[in-house]
Amino acid sequence: MLESIPIMVNGLPGKMAEGVVERAIADSRFRVAPLSLTGPDIADPDCVVGGLRFRLIRPEDRRAALVAGEMPDEECVMVDFTHPSAVNDNAEFYSRHGYWFVMGTTGGDRKALVETVTGGSVSAVIAPNMAKQIVGLQAMMAWGAATFPGLFDGYRLCVRESHQRGKADTSGTAKAMVEYFNRMGLDFSPDQIEKERDPQRQAAEWGVPEAYLTGHGWHTYTIDSPDETARFVIQHNINGRDIYARGTLDAIAYLDGMRRRDQAGRVFSMIDVLKGTE
Repeated sequence: MLESIPIMVNGLPGKMAEGVVERAIADSRFRVAPLSLTGPDIADPDCVVGGLRFRLIRPEDRRAALVAGEMPDEECVMVDFTHPSAVNDNAEFYSRHGYWFVMGTTGGDRKALVETVTGGSVSAVIAPNMAKQIVGLQAMMAWGAATFPGLFDGYRLCVRESHQRGKADTSGTAKAMVEYFNRMGLDFSPDQIEKERDPQRQAAEWGVPEAYLTGHGWHTYTIDSPDETARFVIQHNINGRDIYARGTLDAIAYLDGMRRRDQAGRVFSMIDVLKGTE
């Protein structure tokens, strides 16, 4: 029987990081380090999640924690749900100090993020969406785009996405879906994605349940024919964060398996996690 996987979840006291911690504490596959890299604006030195007290480490204190031997050893998998502005710096930190990592934070320079890992001494799962079911939908879209290029030539696309107010960037999932639609012949830029972050409009106009205004991801992709006689709608509405936390834990387990096979210097996607293969 394999030993539990040591992990450090970064981004506390953020809600997504909290959700992953709560799930991981209850999962025998994992051993959660009582530490978390946090943002420069977090004043509290610690927080409690799932009955476990976590020490919060601000960016300027990372090196001191390393020098003092307070950071976990290289066997620990880093899990990142921080802020788009921290993506690249965090990835470089993980790579420089030998930490394999799961990057669930969207935003940042994604090309540079991949280059940080490729050919290096660590590998990572990097994905704009950790929900396996949504990733499966994206895989189907990728197949459709490759199999039926230009299918919707001349049609119009409208993309609307709604997330909790604290989500700073446009949904990475929506951006990825736009790429597939582009290959199917739809002329649409990610800049045209309609992004909603106002709780009042989310409740009144979108119908998001009040209990999930602080944590949801609703997406609608509408395709209309030029003469408006045909309409196609793809929609996925997720309330809460549990679906993402579950997928994240599976991504950690997959990455640990790749490490045991000495698969360093590689970037894996959630589709790789779904397939469970190299």
